[in-house]
Amino acid sequence: MKKIFMLTSLLTAGLVTSCSESFLDVRPQGVASLQQLSNKNGVNALLIGAYSLLDGIGSGTTDWHAAVSNWVYGGVASDDAYKGTDASDQPEITGIERYEVQPGFVHMRGKWRHVYDAISRCNEVIQTVALASDMTDAEKTLVIAQARFLRGHYHFEAKKMWNMVPYIDDKIYKATDPNSTKVPNNKDIWPNIADDFKFAVENLPETQVQKGRATKFAAMAFLAKTYLFQRKYAEAKPLLEGIVNSGKYRLVDYLDNFRAATNNNAESIFEVQFSVNDGTNGNNGNAGETLNWPYFSGAPGGGCCGFYQPSLNLVNAFKTDANGLPLLNTFNDTDLKSDQGLKITDPYTPDMQTPVDPRLDHTVGRRGIPFLDWGPMPGVTWVRDQVYAGPYTGKKWMYFKSEEGTNTHSTNKRRVANNYRMIRYAHVLLWLAEVETEVGSLDKAREYVNMIRKRAQTSMPVSMVDGKPAANYLVNEYPAGSPAFASKAEAWKAVRHEERLEFAMEGHRFFDLVRWGIAAETISQYLSVESKKRAYLNGAAFTKGKHEYFPLPVDEINNSYLDGKPTLVQNPGY
Repeated sequence: MKKIFMLTSLLTAGLVTSCSESFLDVRPQGVASLQQLSNKNGVNALLIGAYSLLDGIGSGTTDWHAAVSNWVYGGVASDDAYKGTDASDQPEITGIERYEVQPGFVHMRGKWRHVYDAISRCNEVIQTVALASDMTDAEKTLVIAQARFLRGHYHFEAKKMWNMVPYIDDKIYKATDPNSTKVPNNKDIWPNIADDFKFAVENLPETQVQKGRATKFAAMAFLAKTYLFQRKYAEAKPLLEGIVNSGKYRLVDYLDNFRAATNNNAESIFEVQFSVNDGTNGNNGNAGETLNWPYFSGAPGGGCCGFYQPSLNLVNAFKTDANGLPLLNTFNDTDLKSDQGLKITDPYTPDMQTPVDPRLDHTVGRRGIPFLDWGPMPGVTWVRDQVYAGPYTGKKWMYFKSEEGTNTHSTNKRRVANNYRMIRYAHVLLWLAEVETEVGSLDKAREYVNMIRKRAQTSMPVSMVDGKPAANYLVNEYPAGSPAFASKAEAWKAVRHEERLEFAMEGHRFFDLVRWGIAAETISQYLSVESKKRAYLNGAAFTKGKHEYFPLPVDEINNSYLDGKPTLVQNPGY
């Protein structure tokens, strides 16, 4: 389903006079009326409008404030990535990276405006479908189930960002009354989010004709994720097992999750659709990653802008021991060899001795290692400021050189048709590993983790040099009796580490650390080491009880006044 931009319905008050002169009732130009939209075609257009905001673009924000990947909030705010680029560019993101984010940051308002605009679109769908006389009850229910699925997702985005946020449904929302949405943020909205996903589970089909439409299994995965964020593992378990037992999904080659040619594959449970060369200006092609490309004009994207660079800590996490198992406790003791500080003319040979998980080179661009089909990544020329933000570049949203012009937009190579896999089967398996670790069998948890590691064994990156692997790729399954699964504490460590490797640079890491309850200790340890390598991180500190959530945007608090008092309350510590 291609993303389209459209005007959602606006209810406008007509002019009323004592003589009721009809010539004074002027219908706004370019705005669809409620009557025009109250039919099957109009409702579908509204629903597409609600789907269209999944990518984070199209609601008056900059391209990256609400990017579907959450690379700023889920990536840069974690131990996975640096802001990248140089010190002067986008200083607000530096503030987020240093845990000095302020309520006045436009990034906060940009994200907030986007999710609540999307929520209003969902509510308009539900309100309008009730008036459509040319739709059957079954057709209406299917539309409402999709709208509630989307509404649950958008509220989920707000919840994981700010925690205490208002829940606004179709009974509260009134397009003609700005005060209708001035709802206090004094209640935990997880039950409301869960109810939306439950309705979707009960009323969505197992498959949809149009790619990108929500299905029953997508709703099951989101409902399970909702429970995991509340640490309700027993409630999540049957949902996740139901997805596995359906037989509809399987793991594919790892690379197939990150290229346009294999969009909507057998691993994809819910995927945000991108398209290029579709008659639009290119914003349908993953505009949220517009800053996150190598800086060199001859690199993928054509030369802009050097943001979102993998951290040394993340790269080190991919190291393995002689048995092909993760170095869970010691991975960050030494840095994997890199070209940090070297000129392009300086000789350099990548480390061929240290064993690494092959997912490293699916995730990170590093000097001397083939970068898809672009040839070996050349190093410093692809990085805007290596001294500032390290030697690496991201990779998962890039495209093959052979696809340029086909899966890139004709006027902007940074607009690509490589979909964002929001939830894939690997999530389900590793979430089940969490569930088994907490309320089930540690050996079963090991089994689920090993399914992911076995796939990693067989999914080699495009990293051959002279017919030989470009690195010492070594990854193996945890054997029976492994000390990594000898206790719940050790098993949690192994499962969390596996999730980090599997979903690195996909925007989940910070939110995972928070839901696991280990954000403060993990990030504080990260900063204590990284501040010695990245000078701009000197003095950065994560405060437990504050920095797990971002500040509500001050403009939204100011806009929430009702009867002389704000209905929104700021998060603690801001």
